[in-house]
Amino acid sequence: MSGYKLLKKGGSVTDAVEAAIRVMEEDQHFNAGVGSALNIDGEVEMDACIMVGSNLSSGAVTGVRYVAHPVSLARAVMDNSNHFLLGGEGARRFAKDRGVPLVPLNFLLAQHAQQDLEEYKSLIARDYRFVEMASGCGGVGAVAVDGKGRLAAASSTGGRLGKLPGRTSDASIVGAGIYADDEIGAVVVTGHGEAIARYVMAHEIISTMKRGFEAGVATRTVVKGITEKFHKPTGAITVSKNGQIGISFTTDKMAWAYQIRDDVHYGIDDYDHFSEKIKIH
Repeated sequence: MSGYKLLKKGGSVTDAVEAAIRVMEEDQHFNAGVGSALNIDGEVEMDACIMVGSNLSSGAVTGVRYVAHPVSLARAVMDNSNHFLLGGEGARRFAKDRGVPLVPLNFLLAQHAQQDLEEYKSLIARDYRFVEMASGCGGVGAVAVDGKGRLAAASSTGGRLGKLPGRTSDASIVGAGIYADDEIGAVVVTGHGEAIARYVMAHEIISTMKRGFEAGVATRTVVKGITEKFHKPTGAITVSKNGQIGISFTTDKMAWAYQIRDDVHYGIDDYDHFSEKIKIH
């Protein structure tokens, strides 16, 4: 709702998606920010991206370790550099130079993170085939469209549990995990990052919409297609320039929500669709 509040007060769609992601980066229940999954060495390495549909500008970071809000650092890359992606130590130096607050590494360690990693390592020790089943996936994403059809998208993630140090996720790759184009729509996706990147999943949804399919059909078609091709779970949320919504996933669960005026819709399990009215002042 934080993003919608900004839109209602006249804020930009870019501000709205950034605000929505920042809230989730502060929640340990999500694999982003302070809830980030650990790599195989027990370290936090985060990825994020933000994209604006009006001119296809974007900014992204990968392998970030000392930043509480990677999405805001990605926004700074977009707004204050002539690059579209910065990683590792270079991203940290850029954050420091631009006044983006840095935090100690232990600030980013969720209470459950070390236990999750130990359980993951235990499963691998017993049977290496469990590695992908145990590692999980996901992150957080947000899309927004305003009354004039302007679009933006943003994503943030801690990446796969037990990943190798330096691994980059689809969440930081334009076209793979995220895309926004004012002429069509905006998308963020989640799931098995390697499959998503190879399928260029977010752009495939946009391309399907460009061929005339509405947001829901395009999202379901592409989610089904990538799952059948790679046998890996994925999911996506989509909004068209006209406000059509698309939600589909083959992961076990995917927490989603969207707001249109005072109506909030949400769910987490397959076939869930709850709604309630929330007055925003």
